Amino acid sequence: MNVTMNRRGFLQAAAASAALSALGADAVDVVSQKTWRVGLIGSGWYGKSDLFRLMQVAPIEVISVCDVDAQMLQGAADLVSQRQKSGKTPRAYRDYRDMLAEKDLDIVLIGTPDHWHALTMIAAVEAGAHVYVQKPTSVDVRESEAMLDAARRHNRVVQVGMQRRSTPHLVEAKKNIVDAGLLGKVAYVDMCCYYHMRANEAPGPIPVPEFLDYEMWTGPAPMRPYDHLPHRGWWRAFMEYSNGIVGDMGVHMFDAVRWMLGLGWPTSIASSGGIYLQKESAATTSDTQAATFTYNDLTVVWQHRSWGDAPDPDYPWGFILYGDKGTLKASINSYDFIPRGKGESIHKDPVFEREQYPEDLTEEGIELQAAPATRRHMLDFVTAIETGARPVADIEEGYISSASCILANLAMKTGRTLFYDPGKREITGDPAATELLLRPYRSPWKHPAA
Repeated sequence: MNVTMNRRGFLQAAAASAALSALGADAVDVVSQKTWRVGLIGSGWYGKSDLFRLMQVAPIEVISVCDVDAQMLQGAADLVSQRQKSGKTPRAYRDYRDMLAEKDLDIVLIGTPDHWHALTMIAAVEAGAHVYVQKPTSVDVRESEAMLDAARRHNRVVQVGMQRRSTPHLVEAKKNIVDAGLLGKVAYVDMCCYYHMRANEAPGPIPVPEFLDYEMWTGPAPMRPYDHLPHRGWWRAFMEYSNGIVGDMGVHMFDAVRWMLGLGWPTSIASSGGIYLQKESAATTSDTQAATFTYNDLTVVWQHRSWGDAPDPDYPWGFILYGDKGTLKASINSYDFIPRGKGESIHKDPVFEREQYPEDLTEEGIELQAAPATRRHMLDFVTAIETGARPVADIEEGYISSASCILANLAMKTGRTLFYDPGKREITGDPAATELLLRPYRSPWKHPAA
């Protein structure tokens, strides 16, 4: 048993060092300097996944866990006690404000539904913690603006869970293909998601289970009749809590494209779509949508359908960069470079780390192809805290990508092309659309930008 554990520890240390070495010569020393005191807000599927990836690559002690679901909360606390070196069970909270009032955390991970990202992130930096918050940053543009302001005001590192920027094969593609000039001039980009991922049920109201604080779960969002346990996929079907598929899957691809090509804000955003086929569902998100993000000499287009077939079955969720010298197709599962004329095509598959991290193989719900990216994203986060640098998916980058996708939804809603001015924080020449940058909060919750 000791031999097995020692070998596992050696492999994990080697994998962590290899990942860190890609971040810089001094990064290997970063994770050995301190045991970080960590808290988790939102202990569902991806909240736990993010926490366990951090536990694999940095010395941490999970001090506290928070969730409005008592069963989920207890389950997460038990799993943490089994996985962390101290064997201690973290303190459990039902209200994030009580957890943060202890002011004993260096790092807070946020794995809540989208409508809770802004309030919890801002409260965490106000309590002195650095924050890893899942994407998208928010459900309205004003929330994202307030999150950026809070991070800068309190001088805290905030990493957004846009881990395509840390995905090994995509990092390689950026370096060896895009930055090396193999694509030539890129003037058009396609992005897509054709997964049948939209919840299409229409259940009637049912009693709220005793273990769930539905009032607190809803928080600042509109109160819908309780009709389904909201965890995992159900809440994403409603614009009350999310930005739909473009804000869930689109933001990953749009952010990856911006990172690959070094793009900032688009000059204009247009979108069309709606609920075209799946009208029997209670869902309020679009089942069909196209959005165009315009840059100088570059058009970036997003499309999703939660029905029908994908045009390219190898890339049902991904992006394609079209250059005058070649084309790059990329996703979380692979990339393919196809040169124009002479030259070698290049194909790469994702990196898996089953040997280094065998516990991945028994973790419920883990995305094995995404785990290496999240580990590197966490290492980048901790390195930024230690060095004072901006992380690769800094809150400002998350704000640009998330707000652009929110603006796509607003463009679809208004039927107008929108020109957002990040300096003035308004939609140029469109006061009515500017009003839509803030979603009203349900009382007694106060919007951070109100």
